[in-house]
Amino acid sequence: MASRHNGAVAVVQAIAKAGVRNVFTLSGNHIMAAFDAALDAGIRLIHTRHEAAAVHMADAWGRLTGEPGVALVTGGPGHANAVGALYTAAMAESPVVLLSGHAPNSQLGKGAFQEMRQSGVAAPLVKAAHTSACADDLAADFAAAFRLARSGRAGPVHLSLPTDCLEGNVALTNGPPADAFAKEPMPLAADVAHAMLTRLRCAQRPLILAGPSFMTRAGQAVARDLQSAAQIPVVGMESPRGVADPSLGRFVSMMAQANCVLLLGKRFDFTLEFGAAFDPRCEFLQIDAEAAEIERTGRAVAGRLSASALAEPLAAAETLRWTTRPEPAGKSDWLEQVRAAISYRPPEWATAKSSEPDRLHPLEVLRPLQTVLDAHTNSVLISDGGEFGQWAQGYLSAPTRITNGVAGAIGAALPFALSARLARPGAPVIAVMGDGTFGFHPAEIDTAVRCKLPFVCVVGNDARWNAEYQIQLRDYGRNRLYGCELLPTRYDRVATGFGGYGELVTSASEVGPAVQRAMQSGLPACLNVMIEGLAAPTYN
Repeated sequence: MASRHNGAVAVVQAIAKAGVRNVFTLSGNHIMAAFDAALDAGIRLIHTRHEAAAVHMADAWGRLTGEPGVALVTGGPGHANAVGALYTAAMAESPVVLLSGHAPNSQLGKGAFQEMRQSGVAAPLVKAAHTSACADDLAADFAAAFRLARSGRAGPVHLSLPTDCLEGNVALTNGPPADAFAKEPMPLAADVAHAMLTRLRCAQRPLILAGPSFMTRAGQAVARDLQSAAQIPVVGMESPRGVADPSLGRFVSMMAQANCVLLLGKRFDFTLEFGAAFDPRCEFLQIDAEAAEIERTGRAVAGRLSASALAEPLAAAETLRWTTRPEPAGKSDWLEQVRAAISYRPPEWATAKSSEPDRLHPLEVLRPLQTVLDAHTNSVLISDGGEFGQWAQGYLSAPTRITNGVAGAIGAALPFALSARLARPGAPVIAVMGDGTFGFHPAEIDTAVRCKLPFVCVVGNDARWNAEYQIQLRDYGRNRLYGCELLPTRYDRVATGFGGYGELVTSASEVGPAVQRAMQSGLPACLNVMIEGLAAPTYN
């Protein structure tokens, strides 16, 4: 007779079998059985202060490692708190599995404690949402969710775990086979790759626009290899500001000149001005994991979508690379023009200074940070927020960068930083954010102190929601500014209150030494830097 254990043990063993060692979580009634099972499974529970923060940490883990990040929260309101963070992960194409406790199936429809249609709440924000039906299904349900999160266009998947499933008996087995967790292959045929490359090479000014999956460190390496082999510009896009992304310099002028564009996992959406950024005669090709995206592009550009294929974009890029033949001489001129446009930054940035006493120009804050990021091959830059975050994205570079992504939702930077420290234990982790951003999850400094996860957050404090302020100023006038003001709060003291390290910075000469002291503290640190409230950078 087979021995038995409960469903919580079965699902936790499946999590461990998938190779997951860190689960981002917040405790609650519905998931206590899973907490108990994790004690024996070698899984570390990173216990957060808010369910959304747990999902943001799983999101950053997915982007940093390429492996699905797993978040575990309780049911009802805990699940509702977590769901909002799924949108950021979805738009960043980050593999995430959100596991939520759930009222027992046997009590549904009877007014159970914290009963909610959880899968229905999550469904619009995830690739799939499912509620397990019985204890015997839990392990297989998790394996299916894990596999789906990393397959095709990566993204979040939700699985609800009813308490009677977690606490119910199941047969003791080896669980799902190893290949149940593997990415589903979705290759690009070599002949299709060859045909698309031929079309691109027939164009005088070809471009390959790549989606957010190419903005991870691994994705950028694939993009660089493809660009080098094909001598065609490969440009990744992940900003909610689209063609106005400060990271891309004057690239928008190159887009307007392109006459053949391959959308490689890149959605044809608002970030491309729905096509207005291109010459109206431009030809398009598309490789995407989702037929709906290809259909949408076809509707937008009509007969100018001349070829398309269903394939996983990163795998397709590898096929394109190996299908490439040496490029004829002279084609690299266009590539160099595109590179120069992207790398352009106004010369006055080198000497920009604040015009206000005891306030810094954003660039005075950022210059010393580049030295820190350049000092390590695995350094991580996290940039979040409105105008100050855009200055950071325009000026700073690092081997790995995480932003708020196409979603444009601010507030995730502190949770991202904790996850980055776990994924890059020996490297500098610098999180740059506005004061509005800091206010979303300051309590995660407590999580960082408890879990011994040091990093440096640099808060640009202009005492307002500056992105909205700039919109009101531009569109409605100075006498219609409303609802954007904040206090010049001592965020450094917030950090020390949670057991971290903090400093107030009011002069440019203090920034570099303050960063060094923060790093040497060995604590999660906050540098509260008073800045001018300037609009995000633009390039003419």
